[in-house]
Amino acid sequence: MRNATIRQLQIFSVAASHLSFARAAENLHLTHAAISLQIKQLEDVSGTLLFERIGKRVFLTEAGEILLNHTRQILQSLKEADEALLAMKGLKGGRIAVAVASTAEYFAPGLLAQFRKTQADLRIRLLIDNRDTVSRLLSGNEVDLAIMGRPPAQLDAVAVAFAPNPLVIVANSDHPLSRMASVAIEDLAGETLIVREPGSGTRLAMEEFFDERSIKARIGMEMGSNEAIKQAVIAGLGISFLSQHTLGLELRAGRLTILKVEGTPVMRRWHIVRHKSKHLTPALSAFWDFILEFAPGYLRTLV
Repeated sequence: MRNATIRQLQIFSVAASHLSFARAAENLHLTHAAISLQIKQLEDVSGTLLFERIGKRVFLTEAGEILLNHTRQILQSLKEADEALLAMKGLKGGRIAVAVASTAEYFAPGLLAQFRKTQADLRIRLLIDNRDTVSRLLSGNEVDLAIMGRPPAQLDAVAVAFAPNPLVIVANSDHPLSRMASVAIEDLAGETLIVREPGSGTRLAMEEFFDERSIKARIGMEMGSNEAIKQAVIAGLGISFLSQHTLGLELRAGRLTILKVEGTPVMRRWHIVRHKSKHLTPALSAFWDFILEFAPGYLRTLV
């Protein structure tokens, strides 16, 4: 393995994490062919297959599992060395990688813009995905910290709540339930729900809301985008369960209405999360403190 390159190990780590060369190519902004070539060269260097394909799915071989474990240690050591050198420079020249749950994309860029006003020299890498992927990025130390709803229970993490996250049920403005002063949960039994994909924190909260009330949710459509869901609701395809922080423009324009459903809004919390073992550089400390101090007031302006 002494002839393997750092770039090959980085590509292998991403491909192994996703178990998809296509997802790795998208994540690394490379072509599928480039990913395949680098993996093939790494297999030639190691003298063994690292992936196997069964049907349309890709799996790690036993050798691949062993190499992935060592690769993560190598990349982590290199990252810590890089961070230590940057920390010697203080905030100037520092960098941070932040993963954001997709529902938080409606306010996270605004927070970053405010932070950059005071720390213009910092380099910030922002990744946006659903809760499961954000949790995986944290677990694999692929990001420094995350902004998300419910912190991952399986991760040894430090998580601090910084603002409420009200979850509501919405319909288009012409929906019959929008004219009711109070909507019983039973009134939703016959409604078609347009929901987020499995792995989304919003989807998990929605399922818990209906399960706790012994109501079977009638799911008509699944979508991986809050924007797509809102457009579907506006078009009259159903109702949905979303964070109020995603609805500002549509509510102001009168295109969506929050239904006055018993037991809503469901109050959750936004958290800033990092792995417990994560070393806080001056740049990370500055961002962590900024979120806890500035974000609560900023989010109050959005609802």
